[in-house]
Amino acid sequence: MASAQIQALLQPPSRSQSEQRTLDFLNSQFTTLSDLTGTDAFSCAVADAQQRDVALKEQLAQSRAAADALIAQTRQSAQAQLHTAQELSLLRHSLSDEVSYLSQQLVSSFSESTETVGPTLLEDLETLHRSLKELESVKAYVRVVQRALQLSEAAVKQVRADTALASVSDYEALQHFVSSVQQACSKVDEVAGQQQLHIFTFIQSLTRKTWTDMKNVLSGALLLAAEKLHWPMPVDYLAASLEDRRAFELAFANLLKLQTIGKKVHDQSTDKEGLYPIQALVQPVALRFKYHFEGARQTNRLDKPEWYFTHILNVVHEHRPFMENVLQTLLSTTEYQNIVAWREFALLLLPMLERKLRRTVPSLLVHPPVLAHTIYEALAFDISLKEEGFGVRGTSSESSSADDASADKWDGISEVILGRKEWFEAWMEGERQFAMDQYMDIISASDAWLIADDDNGDDDIVADRELRPTNSARRVKALVEQITDRYSPLPQFVHRTRFLIAVQLPILELYHSRISSSLDAFETLSSAFMRAVPGALGSVGSDSGGRAGDPKRLTSGIEGAQRLCKALISARYIAAACEGWGEELFFLELWAEINRRASLRARAEAAAALPEPTAGDAEAPEDTIFGELVQQYGKLAERAEDMLVQFVCGEVEAGLRAHFSGGAQVTPDPSAQDDITLVPTLVGPLALLSGHLSFLRATLSRTTATSLYRRIAAHLASHILQRQILYRGRGRVSAEEGRAVLAECELWVETCQVALVHSERARVEAPWRQLIQASRLLGAEGARWQEALDATFGVTGDQEWEDKMLEIAGFADLSRQEVAQILRVRADCVQ
Repeated sequence: MASAQIQALLQPPSRSQSEQRTLDFLNSQFTTLSDLTGTDAFSCAVADAQQRDVALKEQLAQSRAAADALIAQTRQSAQAQLHTAQELSLLRHSLSDEVSYLSQQLVSSFSESTETVGPTLLEDLETLHRSLKELESVKAYVRVVQRALQLSEAAVKQVRADTALASVSDYEALQHFVSSVQQACSKVDEVAGQQQLHIFTFIQSLTRKTWTDMKNVLSGALLLAAEKLHWPMPVDYLAASLEDRRAFELAFANLLKLQTIGKKVHDQSTDKEGLYPIQALVQPVALRFKYHFEGARQTNRLDKPEWYFTHILNVVHEHRPFMENVLQTLLSTTEYQNIVAWREFALLLLPMLERKLRRTVPSLLVHPPVLAHTIYEALAFDISLKEEGFGVRGTSSESSSADDASADKWDGISEVILGRKEWFEAWMEGERQFAMDQYMDIISASDAWLIADDDNGDDDIVADRELRPTNSARRVKALVEQITDRYSPLPQFVHRTRFLIAVQLPILELYHSRISSSLDAFETLSSAFMRAVPGALGSVGSDSGGRAGDPKRLTSGIEGAQRLCKALISARYIAAACEGWGEELFFLELWAEINRRASLRARAEAAAALPEPTAGDAEAPEDTIFGELVQQYGKLAERAEDMLVQFVCGEVEAGLRAHFSGGAQVTPDPSAQDDITLVPTLVGPLALLSGHLSFLRATLSRTTATSLYRRIAAHLASHILQRQILYRGRGRVSAEEGRAVLAECELWVETCQVALVHSERARVEAPWRQLIQASRLLGAEGARWQEALDATFGVTGDQEWEDKMLEIAGFADLSRQEVAQILRVRADCVQ
C-alpha cells in the first residue's frame, strides 16, 4: 500500500459529509412533520444511530492501535533491509574488482590494451589444437588425392599395355574409390551444414579426365595405324599391307570395346558423344580445317564461306567409299551394326562448321551482303549434304523416341544462324533493304514503263496468256521470283513465312500502289485542274524516256491510251504471275502449313496482302497464298479497263459533237448513185476510233483487246443510236437522209473491220447490231419500207415480226417499241 493511501486512511471523518448524509436520510424517511411527532419511528432511528456511533468509536480506537503497531513494525523492518542492502553493495564492488583482475590475467598478448609480451598458455593450446586438426585434414586430403592419382595412372597404363583391351579394372577401382569418397563427403556435408567439399569435385573431374586419357591412348594407336593407310588422304584399303590393315582393325576394335565398356561402367550412355573410332579419325581432318580456315592463311576469308563448306563436302565425298566399304564392315560384327559409318563421319565433321559460324557471324552482322552470302552457302551445303543421303538416322544423334517421319530429320548447319533470333533478323533486314533497293531501281529506270516488244519464250506466263508486259512488270516479277529462290531453301516454315511477309509481299504491294497512283494521276491530269502528280505513268513511262510534256497531250490521243494500257498490262501481268505462283508446290505447302499452325495463322492475319487463313488441317485451303493479291491486281486491271473504255469513248464522243450539232447533215450526191459523200466532221471521230482500236490490237492480248472493243463499240453504238436517230432534236428525216445515216453506220463497222485485222465480220458487227438494225430501217426504201411499217404497226405476231425484221434489216435486237420509235423518225411515216 502506498504512503499516500495510508495518510488518507489516517485522516478523521468529515463532519460536513456526515451532516449531509444525515439530512438525506431524514428527508427520505420522514417527509412530513407528523412523521416526526406522531410516531415512534424517529425515536427508534435516533437510538439506533447512537448505538452505531458507540460501536464505530470502539472500532476506530482498535484500528488506531493496530495501525500504530503496524507502522512501528514496518519502520523496524525497513531499517533492517537498508542495512542488508548496504552490505550487499559492498560485496558486489569487491567481487567486481576480483573479476576484473582475473579477466586481465586472460587477455591475449595481441591485444592493444595489454602490456604483456607473448601469447597466453590458453592461446598456445588452442593454436596447437587447430594446427593439429588442419594437418590431419590435409593429410586425409592428400591421401585421397594420392590414391585417386595412382588409380588414374594405373587405368591409363592398363589401357596402354593391354593390346586386346580385355578389361578396365583399374578404372573401375577408381570409380569405386570415388563412390566411397562421395559417401564420406555426404556425411561430412550433413555435419558441416551442406557445405560442398571441393575434393569430391576434383576427383570427379579426375575420373572424367582419366576416361578421356584412356580414349586418347587408343585413339592415338588408331591414328598411328591410319597414317600408314595415308589417312586423312583418300584411303586405298586394298592396296595397304596385311599387317597395316590388321593393326588398324585391332585399334578400331579396341576403341569400340572401350565405348562398350563405357556404357556399362557409366550411368549415362556414351553413344550420344559419337562413335569413338570415327571421332579419332576426325581429329586430323579437324586439324587441317583449323590450319586452313581458322588461322592467318589466305584461305581464311570471311567473304568466301563457300571455301570451307566445299572443303567439308569434299572430305565427306572422298572418304565415303572407305566408310561404306571398310568401316561399315568392321561395325557389322559389333553391337554398333545399326550405325551408318558414313553418316556418323559426316555428323562428327559438322561441329567444325558450327564453331566456325559462331565465331564469324557476329563480325558479319555489319556486312549484310557477306552475311547473306554465308547463309546461302550454308543452305546450299545443307541441300548438298542431304542430296548425298545424309540424315541423323543411323547415327549417334538418332532419337529413339522419335517417329519414323522425324527420326531422319536434320535441321541443317544453317540452323546455327537461323536459330539465333538476332542473326536471323539482321539477315532478313538486309534482304529487305536489298530487295527495296532493287525495286526502286526498277521503277526509276527510264524504260520502266515501256511495253516490252521482245519475244521472251522462257516466260511461261507471257507464252500462255499472250501478255506483253511493261519492263517494270517483267522485272518486278523476276525480282519476286529471285526473292523466292533466296528463301525457298529455308528449312523452317516460320522463317519462310516471316520472309514472305517482310520481304516479298511489300514489293508486290508497293507495285500495286504505284500502278494505282498512276491511274489516280491520269485522272487528275485529265481533269480540269491539269496538275502534275508525282508517280504518274506519263512522267516515268513516256516513249521519249520520261520527258515532260503538256499534261493535256499526255492524257489524250494514242499517247493517253498508251499510258492506260501500261497500267492495264502491268496489273494483268502481275495478277497472272501471282496466280501462277500460288499453284506452285512451294507456296501450296507454305499456305497449308500457315493454315495448320496457329502461330503462323496469327502472322498471316496481320498481313493485309494475304487471304484470311482457316484453322484446321482436315481439308486443303480453297484459295492460294496469293489469292488476295490476285484479286487486288484484278480489280486494278478492271479499273484500268474501265478508264480505257471511258477514255476512248470520251474522245470519240467529243469528236462527234460537231457532227451531231446540226452542221453534219449529209446530202446524197446524185452523180454518185449509191455512194454517200463522207462528211468532214465525221473523219476525225472515225480516225480516232480507228487509231485507238489499231493500237489496242497491236498492244494488248487478243482476248483483252476483243473485250475492250466490244465494250467500246457497244457504248459508241448506243451513243450514236441515241443522238443521231432516237433523239436527234432536229425534226424528222427524209429517205435520202436515212440512207446517209445508214451509210455512216456501215462506215463505223467498216472502220472497225479495217482496224481489227484478221477479225471476222460477224464478230466486228456484234456490238453494232442494234445501230445497224436501226440505220437499215431508217434507210429502207420502197417495198422494204412498207413491209417494215406493216409488220411493226400492224397486227402481226411477235415471232412473225422478228422474222420480218431479220429479213428486212438482218438483225432483230431492237424491241418492237424501239423499232416503232425509229420508224417514226422518217418524215414519210404517218403512224
